[in-house]
Amino acid sequence: MTEERYAVDDINFKELAELNPEDVCKQALCRYDEIKKCYTLIVWGDRYEVYPYDSRVEAVGFSSKKLHDYFYIFLVNYLIQAKDANLCNEWISEKDIAGGSTFFRGPHEIPTRFIASCYSKNIEKFKNVCEELGGTPINMADAAYSFAITPRILVAVLFWDCDDDFPAEAKILFDRSISYLALDIIFALAVAICSRLGKKG
Repeated sequence: MTEERYAVDDINFKELAELNPEDVCKQALCRYDEIKKCYTLIVWGDRYEVYPYDSRVEAVGFSSKKLHDYFYIFLVNYLIQAKDANLCNEWISEKDIAGGSTFFRGPHEIPTRFIASCYSKNIEKFKNVCEELGGTPINMADAAYSFAITPRILVAVLFWDCDDDFPAEAKILFDRSISYLALDIIFALAVAICSRLGKKG
């Protein structure tokens, strides 16, 4: 196991510890171990254990490079904020989420430029990396893949390769059901996605 602490605030772990595990498991579609006092969940294809009383997260059964700090912020806050809601199967941008048009600007602009710059003139590598990370191809942009981040969080990464007139471009879309998450947690997830795909490039 790989223990991860990073940027997750202890107050988030405390908030999680105060919740009813049965409710959390129903909302987030995860499991709770009464003996170990931890939640187990699959996030982006990998298994994690979250120990709210010890303020720590452990990656289970795999060896991974350190992911972006924001990934762990998303992971813990997902357990706190998740709702018992089905996927809508409708893609929206961050600007379509209530408050998103003003929030996702300036310092909160989603850094999809990292994805675009990594795969400019190399669309096949973008496809290979997305498939390596468990993506499912969808018919959008020049190439696009959907990712089940958790059973309740579905995102799509779109990529347009450069041509003589325009530079490469990338975009992240979200299933509309994500709207129950706080905007800063959606931002944390988006940054983590850009970072992980960018590092693979």
